Amino acid sequence: MKNIMDKKTNLDDYLADLGISEAEDEAPTRKAPSRPEAIGKTAAPEEPLVIVERFLHGLVTRLDEGLDVRASEVEDGIEAEVVGERAARFAGREGRTLSAVETLAYAVLTKHTGRSDVRVRIDAGGFRRRHAETLAKLAERLAVQVAKSGEPHELQPMPPADRRIMHITLKDHPDVMTESVGEGSGRHLVIKPRHAS
Repeated sequence: MKNIMDKKTNLDDYLADLGISEAEDEAPTRKAPSRPEAIGKTAAPEEPLVIVERFLHGLVTRLDEGLDVRASEVEDGIEAEVVGERAARFAGREGRTLSAVETLAYAVLTKHTGRSDVRVRIDAGGFRRRHAETLAKLAERLAVQVAKSGEPHELQPMPPADRRIMHITLKDHPDVMTESVGEGSGRHLVIKPRHAS
């Protein structure tokens, strides 16, 4: 199988392969407000939410016309969900497609705004929500085991977002604490007793 990365050098090449031209990945321009009280209340053309929503809408509708995107601003960035009858398929195996699309959306956002402080999180068909619930339940089960045995438990390496879910789940647990150890793709979570016996 030919590796698409071999000949691609920048984001514009990837977008072109997806059928998204430079003009189409631009944020839409807004009409000038007609009422005096509306002046200053319109979104700027480079607003992060508009950029991400437009990019994702263009991408998902090219892949499947039955899909759409709902995006909103949250405290630390932008959350978007791919919706539609076959949205869950968009997540890909173990959420890898979602992670790749998040990376692309973040790159488009950074390219257009110059900002790198806006997080982009994308879900499809509730995949991330269900995955987070599964991780939280796992963290709670392992916390009980660690508290009972008094021995730390090391998990397999996992993505930062997954480690974060487990850290948050157990941050106020009275008997255990969590720590991320390792480097790069080998970084993993350790659940250990809060109070040494």
